[in-house]
Amino acid sequence: MDSGPRAPSLHASEWYWRLPALALLALAAGIVGFVVLTLQQDREDQRATLVSDVLWLEQNLRFQFERNEGLLNQLAPDLFASAEPDAATVARLRQLTQGDAGFQRVVWVDARLSVKGAWPPELRPEDPEMIAQAADMARAFGRPGYGYAETPPNEGSFAVATAWHDGHSLVGYVIAVYALRHVLSAQVPWWFSERYRLSVLNQRGVEVAAKSQVAALLPELSYELPFDPPGHGLTLKVEAYRNGVRLVPLAFAGAVIVFAAATVWSLLMLRRHMRRRQHAEQALRHEMAVRKAMEDSLLTGLRARDLQGRITYVNPAFCRMFGWSAEEMVGMSPPMPYWLPDDLEHTRAVHDRILAGNAPSQGIELRFRRKNGEKFDALLYEAPLIDADGRQTGWMGSVLDITERRRAEELARQQQEKLQTNARLVTMGEMASSLAHELNQPLAAITSYATGALNALRTGSLPPSEIETAIEKLAQQATRAGQIIRRVHDFVRKRESNFRPTVINAAVKESFELVQSEARRRGIRLEAELSPDLPPVHADSVMLEQVLVNLIRNGFDAMRDTPAARRVLSVRTALVEGWVRVSVTDHGAGIAAEVGERLFDALFTTKAEGMGMGLNICRSIVELHHGRLWFEPNPGGGTVFQLTLPIKV
Repeated sequence: MDSGPRAPSLHASEWYWRLPALALLALAAGIVGFVVLTLQQDREDQRATLVSDVLWLEQNLRFQFERNEGLLNQLAPDLFASAEPDAATVARLRQLTQGDAGFQRVVWVDARLSVKGAWPPELRPEDPEMIAQAADMARAFGRPGYGYAETPPNEGSFAVATAWHDGHSLVGYVIAVYALRHVLSAQVPWWFSERYRLSVLNQRGVEVAAKSQVAALLPELSYELPFDPPGHGLTLKVEAYRNGVRLVPLAFAGAVIVFAAATVWSLLMLRRHMRRRQHAEQALRHEMAVRKAMEDSLLTGLRARDLQGRITYVNPAFCRMFGWSAEEMVGMSPPMPYWLPDDLEHTRAVHDRILAGNAPSQGIELRFRRKNGEKFDALLYEAPLIDADGRQTGWMGSVLDITERRRAEELARQQQEKLQTNARLVTMGEMASSLAHELNQPLAAITSYATGALNALRTGSLPPSEIETAIEKLAQQATRAGQIIRRVHDFVRKRESNFRPTVINAAVKESFELVQSEARRRGIRLEAELSPDLPPVHADSVMLEQVLVNLIRNGFDAMRDTPAARRVLSVRTALVEGWVRVSVTDHGAGIAAEVGERLFDALFTTKAEGMGMGLNICRSIVELHHGRLWFEPNPGGGTVFQLTLPIKV
């Protein structure tokens, strides 16, 4: 049964892309072959032209040298006719040395090579050697002879000599000195110089002269042949400047190749683009699914707003947090329905501050209400929403429900206060015997004064003024007992934290009053060095007294085994760089390094009867006041506990 036409296979669809590309590649290959053959033919034609031009030049130079030999033979009779050449002969000499013959100078010598004359008259140092070489060649071969060419800087100079005979006897030689540079300059036509670079090499391959110093563009297209005359191993070397390739066929072929390559490239790029687009669409669908799953699993509410504050996007967590659906929330404008009516002005001010770009980086805590009216605490973070062009299009906010965290923080605060209260009760319990002894003194005095006054009243043995004095002393002792009870009551009673400007010296004095009786019982002397005029700190005075009492009593314990003369505990206050510092110094055994690492840890203690909470609570109280608590070894033995509190919080 026919199931209908099937979709083409992947292999067939690949051939749909490949066939046009293969056809274009075949066309391009044919054109490339044609161009290569054309270039080869042009190169062969150019080489044939090069050889032809070089042979013509060689014949032209040979003709010029033979012509110059004839001119020298014609000049010889006039040169040897008299001791000094006449004016006509001088004119002919001047024409030879200044014309296109290429002569630098003309010299005539007798048979013994003695110079009879020269034009120009001055001889160069190398002239005698060249004259002798050329004369020897002429005498040896019986025809004009050429000498060896000198290398630069002598401009590739060489000499040609012709012998002059009077009948059968040798009269002398007429010798002309050539400069190869002048010869090439005069005898090589302009069209040859435009096409080729011409140079003369000696038998060692060293260049002795050249028509141009410009390097050849096609040094591989060159030709060499012997330069004779003058001979002696000289070689003419010709290198082509340009190849004379026909540009129109090449331009056409290049255009076709470029078009074919562009077409193939466009097909490949289109195929690549289609594949990339398919992969990108698939990856986009995958990313959208992943991001959707991530958004659905988030507990943090996300909300996007435009620059006017209108909501443009919310995630499911935001909808669950506030109780409205995404369709209901998108498009909402301020004031939002989840703002608290009784806190509308504050929320609006925060909203305007965010839209102005002044949102704090640490976030903003606000209270909102859900759709069902339930209120909750939220922590709001805002960041600019930037599009692909780098422009801000709105604001992206994240909202955290911190209601449970607030409850946990409040519970932790209450537990911390209970712990501090219990710690104060424990401290008072440990000091109970000392406090009882201190309280017993005013109570005993009260009893004594009351009994004496009562007996005096019964017997009438004392005047009223003395009885009045006894009653006044009784009242003073009652006041003293009341102060002791008040201090203990203020220290241990449960109450809310009360932060207010507090004078640290007053807290130190109150702490001394609480521990004075215990210090006397233990035989410890208390010293206080309080800096006057200290600025107040923002603190809870009872909490500070708790810290100081704990540190002082720890100092008492540390000096348990200290000799009585050294049992001194000192408390100093000072102002250091904007901080109020309190130093509690004892003269005990000090703190070991391994103990110091854990000294402030909870439940760590070095006392057999201790609970390990005292210093941990002290550090918590100090940090609550934005201060710092640490210890240092006392140079005189013992330990110094340092407490610093900021003047302004």
